[in-house]
Amino acid sequence: MPTSDEAGRRDAADPLATLREYFRLPADTVYLDGNSLGALAAHIPERLSRVLTREWGDTLIGAWTEHDWWSAPLRVGDRVGRLIGASPGQVTVGESTSVQLFNALAGAARLRPGRDVILTDTGHFPTDRYLADSVARLLGMRVIAVPAAAAATAVAQWSGQVAVVALPAVDYRTGELWDVAATTAAAHAAGAVTVWDLCHAAGAVPLALDDDEVDIAVGCTYKYLGGGPGAPAFVYLARRHHDGYDPPLTGWHGHAAPFAMEPEFRPADGISRTRIGTPHVLSLLALDSALDVFDKADLAEVRAKSLALGDFFLDCVADLVSEDGFEVVTPRAHRRRGSQVALRHPAAYEMITALLERNVIGDMRPPDLLRFGFNALYVSFRDVYRAAGELRDIVRSGCYRDERFAVRRLIT
Repeated sequence: MPTSDEAGRRDAADPLATLREYFRLPADTVYLDGNSLGALAAHIPERLSRVLTREWGDTLIGAWTEHDWWSAPLRVGDRVGRLIGASPGQVTVGESTSVQLFNALAGAARLRPGRDVILTDTGHFPTDRYLADSVARLLGMRVIAVPAAAAATAVAQWSGQVAVVALPAVDYRTGELWDVAATTAAAHAAGAVTVWDLCHAAGAVPLALDDDEVDIAVGCTYKYLGGGPGAPAFVYLARRHHDGYDPPLTGWHGHAAPFAMEPEFRPADGISRTRIGTPHVLSLLALDSALDVFDKADLAEVRAKSLALGDFFLDCVADLVSEDGFEVVTPRAHRRRGSQVALRHPAAYEMITALLERNVIGDMRPPDLLRFGFNALYVSFRDVYRAAGELRDIVRSGCYRDERFAVRRLIT
């Protein structure tokens, strides 16, 4: 059983420990829900205040050129690109995750005319499934869902019919990390294109989209990237697809001559054709500031620490897992694990609610998963030790059975 002293020693030796001071974290709170909403970087309010008062307030419409709001989706896109293994000119940031996914799925399908199957994951995030079904209805296709682990085999089975393989890089429930390179290669061998959901990977797991020859990828920016609630999503489109990409949602920001106000759409060259409408500038610039923290950290070190935090947590709760009906559903092997650990227990909701009362913030996914996310930029080993101790106490005491913890309320 790890000790408090061991947690302290690990924090003292942590090369990323000083990054915690760049975040605003409530006192006496352990925040292990960064895989749903990242903590606020302390310098973002000042940046937004400047945008509101000096850029918007003083410059008005001129801010689009004087402060270069116009190119922000591309500029911020390249910053995200550096974190996902994409060379410049292949990432934009602008719309919501759902809008980006819809365009990506339909645009990918149009890259493979004559094929009628979208292959996706049975355990994919609900929005991804809903959108795949919607695109299939729109384009006269069908959706075949298989477990992500079986995708490479399934795409070979349906070779010649699969247009798009749409999968998560990390399972949102269990934190299991899938093999992006191998599955992409299997999709390409069958003539399909890939659309990867990077929402639970970007900023936490080193990715190599160019090297892995990924076709298209979409990710949110409010989890590990820290862009804030509702921050705009990014889309990666491999350069080799730029000329042939035909998304269904087209707007004037993606036009070849946006200010010509032409009645017919002509797509812009390069990655700009993935732009749609006027971006959410305040959220976009908040994200731009959030990414500053990644300039101070090597992503390999971030990955190493998040895995170490997860290992430490699993060691801390090992006695619970062996004695109290818990099941660890996240793979222990590093090559198969994202940046979270999920435990299964029938009273998951009640336990997470009881932890909230003790200022330990995790989350749950129905019906029975407790999720704990480890953002290495600000989570410490002391945090993990405390969280595990509080969980052990509510289990041993049985206090989570109090009826007040069973009252359902929003836990995202």
